[in-house]
Amino acid sequence: GAEVIPVVSGAKTLKDAMNEALRDWVANVHDTFYIIGTAAGPHPYPELVRDFQSVIGREAREQMLARTGRLPDLLVAAIGGGSNAIGLFHPFLDDLSVRMLGVEAAGHGLDMQHAASLAGGRPGILHGNKTYLLQDEDGQIAEAHSISAGLDYPGIGPEHSWLKETGRVEYTSVTDDEALSAFQLLCRTEGIIPALEPSHAIAAVRKVAPTMSKDAIVLANLCGRGDKDIFTVAEALGAQM
Repeated sequence: GAEVIPVVSGAKTLKDAMNEALRDWVANVHDTFYIIGTAAGPHPYPELVRDFQSVIGREAREQMLARTGRLPDLLVAAIGGGSNAIGLFHPFLDDLSVRMLGVEAAGHGLDMQHAASLAGGRPGILHGNKTYLLQDEDGQIAEAHSISAGLDYPGIGPEHSWLKETGRVEYTSVTDDEALSAFQLLCRTEGIIPALEPSHAIAAVRKVAPTMSKDAIVLANLCGRGDKDIFTVAEALGAQM
């Protein structure tokens, strides 16, 4: 029974969808309630999304203890607005033996078009929250780019900004090409078609795993399936579908 309205403004990405949703909300507050699936926006939305998404981390923690008898050494998750990552990380924040790695989208490269607001942005205000943003010298929000539609947001959830500044969570970035390579690797070795979002996390695992001990446990969050991404991947690889 829901009415779905496609966004035709701006770059037609998540940022523009949030813009239009917030505009509609404030214009129709008498019969409208705003909801959002990413950990950004005005209070209390980042906290609400984090608390709901924390089922990811709670279940991962429980299952890891049941299967291995100990906590993982490293958690890895892709980050756009950051909902799946904060959901995974939050239940482990007090476990100082557990490292955490958030993976932003470096797009074509950090010196070109990308969506890595922590690596290439600075603090500002967008959608009612203060956080790291991609912006120009005048504070105007820049367009983000990632091969993954779920990661091309020019900001990040404010809790991730805090976790970066406190040093509790490490953050890195992965390019489109690296994510495409990781997508193919997981398909080939595990028979799993990941979405392009978690393909960024898998690419980061490929980099960091060789630096860890052989008995280390790495937990990467596959936050989506890639059935609808295969067309994007095929186009990027020059394959005919």
